[in-house]
Amino acid sequence: MLVSEHKDVILFPEIHSLEDYVANPPEGMEWVDGELIEKTGMTLKHSEIQFNLGFYWRSYINSNQQGGKVYTEVPCRTKKQGRYPDVAYLTAELVAQFGDVPTLPQSFPLIAEIVSPTDLAEDLFLKAQEYLQSGCEEVWLVFPESRLVFIVTQNQIFGFKAGDVVNCSKVLPGFTLAVNELLG
Repeated sequence: MLVSEHKDVILFPEIHSLEDYVANPPEGMEWVDGELIEKTGMTLKHSEIQFNLGFYWRSYINSNQQGGKVYTEVPCRTKKQGRYPDVAYLTAELVAQFGDVPTLPQSFPLIAEIVSPTDLAEDLFLKAQEYLQSGCEEVWLVFPESRLVFIVTQNQIFGFKAGDVVNCSKVLPGFTLAVNELLG
């Protein structure tokens, strides 16, 4: 990111297409419908949940020697957009295949989006469908204020509320997590 002489003007590398975005994704920006859109609305609670989920997924893959990597705020390409999922898991096979590309050229197999105060629920479910149509197998939608977690797959949606234990992961078989533990 370059800063101009005017302190409040930020210049990004020339990005005119999804391909430009994939080659050089600006941090915290998504390519949506032909435009760069800044991800906004991150709160302390959002960040805490993002960390918690990344930690629990990482601990699980390490303890089960499943391999792969867990990322936060990392770019990927869907069939038509450039996205920055809040938390994402990449299998060992896909880590070996894609290594250090600037942007994953498909959706991650497992993605979580933590709802920010500025997000619309309809938009998040549409984003989940977009991920699923681009190689993702499972999307977690975490609603901190209402204390709900939805897990969306190609043909099912599972809902969990405070007091429940999430226990239906397709990508991390056997993984369980109490909603209260995730949401703090």
